[in-house]
Order: sequence, then C-alpha cells, then structure tokens
Amino acid sequence: MTGSPAPEPSPGLIAGFDAGQSHTRCRLALPHPAALLLAEGEGPGVCHLAAPDGPERFRAALQLSLQSALERLPAEAQAQAGRQPLLAAAIGASGIEQGTAVQEEGRRLAAQALQLPLERLEVTGDERTALHGAFAGGAGILVISGTGTIAVGQDGQGRSHRCGGWGWLLDGAGSAMDIGRDGLALSLRMADGRAPESELRRALWQALDLGVEDPQAPQRIKTLVVQPQFGAAGFAALAPVVHDLARHGDAGAAAILEANATALAAMVTAVAVALALQNPAVVTSGGALRHLEGLHQRFAQRLQERLGGAHLVGPRGDACAGALHLAQQLADQAA
Repeated sequence: MTGSPAPEPSPGLIAGFDAGQSHTRCRLALPHPAALLLAEGEGPGVCHLAAPDGPERFRAALQLSLQSALERLPAEAQAQAGRQPLLAAAIGASGIEQGTAVQEEGRRLAAQALQLPLERLEVTGDERTALHGAFAGGAGILVISGTGTIAVGQDGQGRSHRCGGWGWLLDGAGSAMDIGRDGLALSLRMADGRAPESELRRALWQALDLGVEDPQAPQRIKTLVVQPQFGAAGFAALAPVVHDLARHGDAGAAAILEANATALAAMVTAVAVALALQNPAVVTSGGALRHLEGLHQRFAQRLQERLGGAHLVGPRGDACAGALHLAQQLADQAA
C-alpha cells in the first residue's frame, strides 16, 4: 500500500516589515496564487541609519521581528521555512528617503540581515509602504499628520509624488509639532503684550509646570525648548492643549488649527496636481489627525474648498500590508 504523495516543497515565503521608531512588525505570507497570510511577529524599533547605532539597530529589528514571526508560523509551515529561505522581502522604515545613500545602505544591511539578494529586496520609507497598503497599489493620496507630516500619492500606473516631510526644523506645517510650537509662540507674544491675552497662555504654561505670574517664565521657556530632550516631541505634546482651547472657543487656538489644516489641504492638492488625479481618494493617518478632531474636521473642509472632488476613505490595509504588496511584486519578477 503506497503512502500519500509527499508534499510539494515550499515556494518560499514573502515578508513585509514596518520598521518604526518604537517597534518593528514583520508579516509572513505565501506568494501568489494563495497570497495567504501566515504569521506576524514584532521586534525592536529603528533609528536613523546615520546615527551611531543606526545600522546595528536596523539589523536587529529585522532579524528579531522575522524570528518572532517565524516562531508563530503553523507547525507545518515552520518545517518548510526552516529549509527554504525567504523568496522576497520589503521593508518600510522610518527615515529612509528615496534615491539616497541612506536607502542604499538600508538595502545592503537588509540583504545581510535577511540573507536575500538585492534584486529580491526593497527598502523604502514607511510612508510609501503605508501608501501601498492604504490603496492596495491603486491610485490615491495618503496624508500623515503626527509629530511630523507628509503627503504621498500614486496614480496606479507607476508614478508617485511626495509633498512635505522635510523634517521638523524645516517643514512641519500641519503637524502636532507645529500646532504646539505655534501655540507656545503665541503665548510668548501675549506675555510681551504683542497679542491679546487669553486662557491659552495660562493653559500652555501650566502644561510646562510654569505660572503666568512668574516673571522668569518666558526665559525658562526659551531655555527649555533648546534642550535635546525637548525637540519635536516636546512641542507636539502641547498640541492637545491647543486643540482643547480651540474647541472651547479660544480664537488664537482656533486660528492655529485653521492654519495647520489649510497646510495639510495644500499638500494633498499639490500631490493631486502633480499626478493629474481627478477626484482622488484620500486616506488620513497619524496621531494628530486621529486624535485632534478639530484638526481633522477643518482639514476636510479646506480640502473640499481646494479640491472639490477629493473624498476621504478608509485604508484598505496598513503599512505591513503595503510592504507585503511590494514583496509580492518582487517575487513575481523573480518567478
């Protein structure tokens, strides 16, 4: 009596990574035609590759998140994965700019960490994997507003365009960082007598453990904001205070939200014009647009005024799904 036929050898797995500053996720799937998601794992976060420990942290994030995902594979898939290397992988990582030496360094490090040839590997910015995930490779625009901000779009025919995202020191309009910084700057103008006094000054200074009656408070603020530990995150932490003041009728806070919402709408419009997108679908992402309802509402209003056919939609997938989509394209090319 003959036994059952031996199973076909695994064609290899495809991997999609979302490497952020706090943690890295890895998803493993079978390539087409099944396109079956098998497991997800998590590892440590990354930092900019130019940082002293950047390369080491990048390699560790990929290897540990991949190992975590491999350990969560079904038993039969684990046995196959142990004999068969990855077929292809794509990584969306914080701080990776298209066409730069940093991107090439990321590809080299990823090839070593994952034991993949360069032609079956993609390393790009996490905003681009988020874009692919949001629209499953189709046309649309993603606008992200968190501590920083960026808008990216694609026409579904291979062309893409980005707007913004040039770092908080140069280009944070529309972000939580700018909202907090603009609020704090306004509070100092109030203290000088250059702007009418409002509750904004008291609320922001209290958030920094300062009192409006303290004559040294402006000097303390000047010293505080240049400390290395303050940075963009320190300003961004003040954004909810500005938002709540605007919600309760503070005119200065409302004007700040309005200006930043208008900046976001301008970014989306610029992407739509560059890609000749008519009536584009737009996905919003990031903590500022997610948690600051007044910013989101104003953005939607300004977007309709500038680009009447644009419509807000929910994402079809996340950044890991977008990375898997890119990995699938690489696998198809290698077939």
